[in-house]
Amino acid sequence: MLEEDNKITEEAYYRALEKRHGKEFQKKLRQSKVAICGLGGLGSNIAIALARAGIGYLHLIDYDAVDLTNIHRQQYNLSQIGMKKTTALKENLLKINPFITITVDPVMLNEHNVEEILKKDEIICEAFDRAEAKAMLVNQVLEKFPNKYMIAASGMAGMFDANDVKTKKITSYFYICGDFVSDVNDDIGLVSSRVMVCASHQAHKVLQIIEKKEGKEYEYK
Repeated sequence: MLEEDNKITEEAYYRALEKRHGKEFQKKLRQSKVAICGLGGLGSNIAIALARAGIGYLHLIDYDAVDLTNIHRQQYNLSQIGMKKTTALKENLLKINPFITITVDPVMLNEHNVEEILKKDEIICEAFDRAEAKAMLVNQVLEKFPNKYMIAASGMAGMFDANDVKTKKITSYFYICGDFVSDVNDDIGLVSSRVMVCASHQAHKVLQIIEKKEGKEYEYK
């Protein structure tokens, strides 16, 4: 076990993070609950970023298994091909932060189960590939949980400029990250570097939302 092998205690782990983030902000990170819906190129990278930041609780949701075609942009290993993405990603996250609490739901979200599955989460990241699934989740969250933060993604495909990826505030609780133009059918598809840029926007918005509780406002036009 990591803690035993390296003599790293939970106290020491979070003390190191406090030196980077500040004690109060790190405390808020540890108390926050974030759901990631879809564990592909977006979701797996969002999860890695948040685990490294010291988020206290992650809720991982995906029905799919790791495939060879995922490896070029998703945070899995060749040895994990065939594993449920929820199981594989939890395994990888605990190697980064063994003190994080992780709940997994290896299911497909739909309009009938969204409310029950996401009811305990504070911030929800939409990280699906298909436009229909994205629209379903956004509509369900805005309807069922109008006061929960929702961070969605739209447009990250191709070899276009990574600086075209932005974060837009749609409502007080709803943000979208992406270039809002590209589609996987228009160019050469999904490239790891650009997908990771969009995922980083989503992860960073999570951190900003948590920090905002200290009084800072962030808004991107």
